[in-house]
Amino acid sequence: MKEVVNVEKIFGENVFTPGKMKERLPKSVYKAVKQVMDHGGELSLEDADVVAKAMKDWAVEKGATHYTHWFQPLTGITAEKHDSFVAHPDEDGKMLMEFSGKELIKGEPDASSFPSGGLRATFEARGYTAWDITSPAFLKESGTGVTLCIPTAFCSYTGEALDKKTPLLRSMEAISEQALRIVRLFGNTTAKKVVASVGPEQEYFLVDKEKYLQRKDLIFAGRTLFGAPAPKGQEMEDHYFGVIRERIGSYMRDLNEELWKLGVTAKTQHNEVAPAQHELAPIYETANIAVDHNQIVMEAMKRVAIRNGLRCLLHEKPFAGVNGSGKHNNWSLGTDNGINLLDPGETPNENIQFLLVLACILKAVDTHADLLRQSASDVGNDHRLGANEAPPAIISVFLGEQLEDVVKQLVETGIAATCKEGGILETGVSTLPDLEKDATDRNRTSPFAFTGNKFEFRMVGSADSIASPNTTLNAIVAEAFCEAADELEQAEDFERAVHDLIKEYLTKHQRIIFNGNGYSDEWVSEARKRGLPNIKSMVEAVETLTTDKAVRLFEKFGIFTRAELESREEILYETYAKTINIEALTMIDMASKQILPAVIRYTGSLADTVIAVKEAGVQPHVQAELLRETSRLLEEAKQALEKLKVEDARAMAMPEGKEQAFYYKDVVKEAMEALRTPIDALEMIVDKEIWPLPSYADMMFEV
Repeated sequence: MKEVVNVEKIFGENVFTPGKMKERLPKSVYKAVKQVMDHGGELSLEDADVVAKAMKDWAVEKGATHYTHWFQPLTGITAEKHDSFVAHPDEDGKMLMEFSGKELIKGEPDASSFPSGGLRATFEARGYTAWDITSPAFLKESGTGVTLCIPTAFCSYTGEALDKKTPLLRSMEAISEQALRIVRLFGNTTAKKVVASVGPEQEYFLVDKEKYLQRKDLIFAGRTLFGAPAPKGQEMEDHYFGVIRERIGSYMRDLNEELWKLGVTAKTQHNEVAPAQHELAPIYETANIAVDHNQIVMEAMKRVAIRNGLRCLLHEKPFAGVNGSGKHNNWSLGTDNGINLLDPGETPNENIQFLLVLACILKAVDTHADLLRQSASDVGNDHRLGANEAPPAIISVFLGEQLEDVVKQLVETGIAATCKEGGILETGVSTLPDLEKDATDRNRTSPFAFTGNKFEFRMVGSADSIASPNTTLNAIVAEAFCEAADELEQAEDFERAVHDLIKEYLTKHQRIIFNGNGYSDEWVSEARKRGLPNIKSMVEAVETLTTDKAVRLFEKFGIFTRAELESREEILYETYAKTINIEALTMIDMASKQILPAVIRYTGSLADTVIAVKEAGVQPHVQAELLRETSRLLEEAKQALEKLKVEDARAMAMPEGKEQAFYYKDVVKEAMEALRTPIDALEMIVDKEIWPLPSYADMMFEV
């Protein structure tokens, strides 16, 4: 039995929190740091030197020998270059440990080998990392020892954002500025900023390390490219919230301890729907810290899995035929004096500020549904969205019965005179309490659902950074707030003007509201009638980044320039093509070197059996039928393999960009599926002792 963990004692012990700063910094320096953290500005180099020394001393006391500017390039994962604290020895030969304010504030990693979409030429290497003072430094314990990680932004020599954090921080400032204009209209003069808060639920799969290492597709692609279904999948619905197995429980415990030490508020853990699938959910945090922490969570999940003889799969669809993994992005807005702008209160029909905020969000989502869809697009997520397991590819908003009724009243009459109540749920058991019901049920098929005092953006992929979705959310809502404030600030009769504007927005954008089954074919037809976009794949969504509408939005608030958007468009096309190419080459390798040779050995064994049975004087009907079926599928697989080789080579020869990406989507992916079909059928026939790969049953049920 492991030693009982004192969560309060270990929480944040590997984080240079504001509390530790307060203990270690002179009052004047701490005050300067807090001023910049809360209200922006720059820290003087003198103060930065003091902070750097305190941070270094703390880190060295905890065993650190190196520091790194920890940043999030456009790869979607994190990057780090380690430098030791070692300085020149003094004249007595004694080693000195140094860390200056300049080293804290600015780093200079090579920018040439990170994706830049043409913003940087390969020969232009200079890029800068800049300390994000609002996200605390932390210590990472790994095979390299203890490293001080300093969260930073990453920009080019010419000033363009080369990362995920910089646009997110810009969007947070934009929505704060515009939301403040809204709350000022309602008399809140004490709030100094509005903060976007995020709580991302992280789904993942765990498989045994030894089985993982036998699957080149898991190693290179993160998902199974071949695999027949197991006799049992998720149809019994017994894995969801089921008893956590001992080995998995041990992993979860180790993971929680590591995350708590890093200041991540890991709160909820449970089995998810699919076998071998699980979930971890934290408590809400400021958006940029939530983004940083989610990257920490994904890194820790993989690291802790290795220590437990497991491998963590974060791909959106590691196994065909069972649920894939998403990352529900819970998003809300609150003032720094404690007001949640998305809290409807007891009587939302009378809460005019909430109704205006709600109307603005509906307008934002309807106007920029294409951008919101793009923000949740990645290669793996194409296997999930709209596949009767995740939200559909069509953006809609679920409000629930209570708010939908309020909206209906406002649209039809301009007045919401009543509000549906939640009521009491009577259990019918004398020893159980009657429960207060929420005013509305939930809808798990909605991509953008209101869930009491926040919106849950359910489309985000499990392996993806949540920076892009939240940057887009902040930007589109900032625009809606800005346009509403522009009008209301000029109104002579504010009360009449705000009521008229709420009705106008709700009437014009009510088509985005849908409370029904988002998985149904009827909804696809209904959405088409409403004129809602149905963007079915990542590559179809990419071009939404550079429409005139998108460029106006992002440039208006200084979040992206046109050049930055065009660079991201180029990177996304390249990423899609490269990802599918890796998958295709992996399939070719596995089929050529492992699967087809194994099937040929099996057919040889069958042929020998047919001859032996005949010589024994018995007609080998069953053996001969198996041989014919196996040979037919083998031939089909060989033809599909050759076809895939040709199409992938043709795609690789094309110039990088949109045309190549679409060729991979429309042609190469079809060729991959044509190869998978006969091979999955062969897996159901060939002797398990001969089949070269662990099966779905081996991986999902033997963990």
